[in-house]
Amino acid sequence: MKLIYIIIDGMGDVPVEELGGKTPLEAAETPYMDSLAKDGKTGLMYTVGKSIAPESDVAVVSILGYDPFKYHVSRGALESVGAGLNMRDGDLALRCNFGTLAADGRAIVDRRAGRDLAQEEADELAEAVNGQVQLELYPVGFQIKSTATYRAALVIRSEGNRLSGNVSNTDPAYKRIDGVGAADLEAEMVLKSCEPLDESEEARISAGLVNEFTRKAMGVLEQHEVNSRRVKEGKLKANVLLSRDAGSMVPKFPSLSELYGLSFVCLADMNVERGISRLAGMSLVDLPLPSESLEKDCELRVKKLFEVLPSYDCFYIHLKGPDIPGHDGDFELKSRLIAIIDEYFVGEMLKQISLDDHVVCITADHATPCKLKAHSDDPVPLLIAGGKLQGDRVQRFSEKECRMGELGVLSMGTELMPRLVKYVKG
Repeated sequence: MKLIYIIIDGMGDVPVEELGGKTPLEAAETPYMDSLAKDGKTGLMYTVGKSIAPESDVAVVSILGYDPFKYHVSRGALESVGAGLNMRDGDLALRCNFGTLAADGRAIVDRRAGRDLAQEEADELAEAVNGQVQLELYPVGFQIKSTATYRAALVIRSEGNRLSGNVSNTDPAYKRIDGVGAADLEAEMVLKSCEPLDESEEARISAGLVNEFTRKAMGVLEQHEVNSRRVKEGKLKANVLLSRDAGSMVPKFPSLSELYGLSFVCLADMNVERGISRLAGMSLVDLPLPSESLEKDCELRVKKLFEVLPSYDCFYIHLKGPDIPGHDGDFELKSRLIAIIDEYFVGEMLKQISLDDHVVCITADHATPCKLKAHSDDPVPLLIAGGKLQGDRVQRFSEKECRMGELGVLSMGTELMPRLVKYVKG
């Protein structure tokens, strides 16, 4: 028996008036996921916990079975590991966005620089910052790497004492709750100062370094020819690096293979999921970043899945599609992308496996409601089918129907992985 564990990023949502009171998932044509829902068990799941609108990293850690409040988890460290940056304990790692800052140097026009920053532009801007910025507050070096268009990872390496990840975000869209990153739905969109979150000298120095980096990088970015070209093309400048979720320790997770006696492999293209998977002891399948064609992306990922299917027991597959239109408030596109994943990934996969020999789980890492344009604390739909599982009364895969499923409502994502392993082992 093998486990195929599919995470559809940001799939969860809430009813949309323009869709007749349906969610994008409810409105989508999803015959293959519906068939799995009919044949299997369904429910809802709070991926991190009630009243927490989780970031993707925290949610993925949780739904892989690790308590994010127990393990030292930071988006910055996970992104850096996934990006291949050489982070060590005592370094300061942060997740960054290339964003657009208004002329007043305070108001944030767009946290993602219009979401149309080409990878080549981002690489060029990161190279300029690496080459032209020197930090002088404390003897350190640094490296910033563009990881996927507007996304970047930053590591500041101390040449002396350890640095501290216990500092606040300059990106106002996220806050920290007991050290865990969560969306701040009431935030004012202004560039924030990085502040120490404890009284230590390490935290004070680290916050100062982040502020110095932010200020000096702004000077380089504002004058860069990439931004001059973007202005001429009617696009937003990428003139600020917004940072969040600092970490100063490489997370140390027990190996999933050692915990469960099964072999695991990851099929994900974004650095945070790849970083988590690497730290969890999974093998990784090399994948290109998402293209403009989700259909082709799904077809490639099905092909890659079946290339490695004979070699492992458990397959963690992370599909990015619906999260982006959720952030953009585009409910029609979100619904279409969910339907594409159903047809081109789930459907093509089901044509080539027997559910007698496979347990298939489909869920989301978090909800990204279109009306919020941000992550929320809503529970996400969950289905588990295959093996010896029998159907419940649910007929379709949706937030509304899954609420009636036999799995009930899981209060935290950490409950799911042990249950999946139990089904696999029979």
